[in-house]
Amino acid sequence: MNPRIVLIHALRESVPPAMAAMAQGWPEAQVANLLDDSLSADLAARHGVIEDSIVARFLSLGRYARSTGADGILFTCSAFGSAIEAVKADLRLPVLKPNEAGLEAALGAGRRIALLATFASTIPSMTHELETLARARGIVPTIMTRVVDGALAALQGGDAARHDALIAEAVRVFASADAVLLTQFSMARAASALSEAERARVLTTPGSAVAKLRRLVEGV
Repeated sequence: MNPRIVLIHALRESVPPAMAAMAQGWPEAQVANLLDDSLSADLAARHGVIEDSIVARFLSLGRYARSTGADGILFTCSAFGSAIEAVKADLRLPVLKPNEAGLEAALGAGRRIALLATFASTIPSMTHELETLARARGIVPTIMTRVVDGALAALQGGDAARHDALIAEAVRVFASADAVLLTQFSMARAASALSEAERARVLTTPGSAVAKLRRLVEGV
């Protein structure tokens, strides 16, 4: 039978790019979606601090996904790194954070890496993950970050063009970066607003995440 993959979202805007990446990179998989967008609101209210109560909710989501027969789980919100790590430790099946593959690609591109986010709580989590991965590889990167103010509100308000334009403008600020990582699944659509030269330095996360999860599930 084709594998069942459960996508777990904390932002409803992450659902379309995740589904598109699955359709392109793993069309044989049976895909199910779990959405709890109160998680992102609650994390923002806690100023990005991942409390035990949030970890417990992630564990519940992971266990529920397993109970449905999941062969693999992909989380699509980048701000919850430590909570996702707890799910990884709890379950005996492949569980992937949204940016693992993207961070690996960024470090492979060079030492000057820019992290862009539209949800502010993503930046501390992503910076920590990049530093940890770099340290394990003996690399000392220069990490630059920016929250693209107003972009997520524009997307949630139906103005996708403004969302994409704001992100494209932020990409151009980091012209000296070896790689610019759009850290959220919901940001991937903005790559279409970039020039061909700009796209060469920009990494999006859905496609690389699906490819890595497929390798993990299939044991390739």
